[in-house]
Amino acid sequence: MSRVTFTIDGKTVKAIRGQTILKAAEAAGIFIPRLCAYRDLTPHGSCRVCSVRVNGRIQAACVQTVAEGAVVESETPELQEFRRNLVDMLFVEGNHFCMFCEKSGFCELQALAYRFGIAAPRYRYLNPKRDIDLSHPDVYIDHNRCILCGRCVRASQDMDRKNVFQFVGRGSRKRLQVNGDSLSETDLKATDEAVSVCPVGALMRKRVGYEVPVGQRRYDGQPIGEDIETREDK
Repeated sequence: MSRVTFTIDGKTVKAIRGQTILKAAEAAGIFIPRLCAYRDLTPHGSCRVCSVRVNGRIQAACVQTVAEGAVVESETPELQEFRRNLVDMLFVEGNHFCMFCEKSGFCELQALAYRFGIAAPRYRYLNPKRDIDLSHPDVYIDHNRCILCGRCVRASQDMDRKNVFQFVGRGSRKRLQVNGDSLSETDLKATDEAVSVCPVGALMRKRVGYEVPVGQRRYDGQPIGEDIETREDK
């Protein structure tokens, strides 16, 4: 298996040729923040939260592959500010009621905000009026919390072998759509991977909210990415 050597923030990393920077960094115990990327999904590069500088050029780490001798920068003040602004904007573009959301404590957007030290968004709230689809017996969609990462779209197609979700519209009118008049008219099951991969509280199973007490939730005890940074096999 052919390998390449490159650096991330001055640390020498050996990776498999063809591996993405995100995966190579993860294997080396380096966490690069991400939202649209997910371990079993084809990388998409849409959210740009994983942006790094590669030989001086901004690239999405989830789609950019490693190259021999490449110099990758990730934890610079510039990139941290860039990521912080992206996360900040995602909060104001939707309606994220973290204190009431069933996903709180498990939400990757919320966890990234904590990691970046965001206590309150710096931008003006847009307060959009979006629908909540409660028609399905076991799953619901709250479009107020959707960040258009596309994980559910890719998971439905690539992992569930269905086509329940897709995007419609462009720019500020882009939104998630299901292949029916409502979620109840689709063949979505509560056990589908598309439901599991949602990083926020947009796509949720019914009757399981708040099952884990505060203090025992995934991101109550450790910040997002710490599991990668503290791995013993890196």
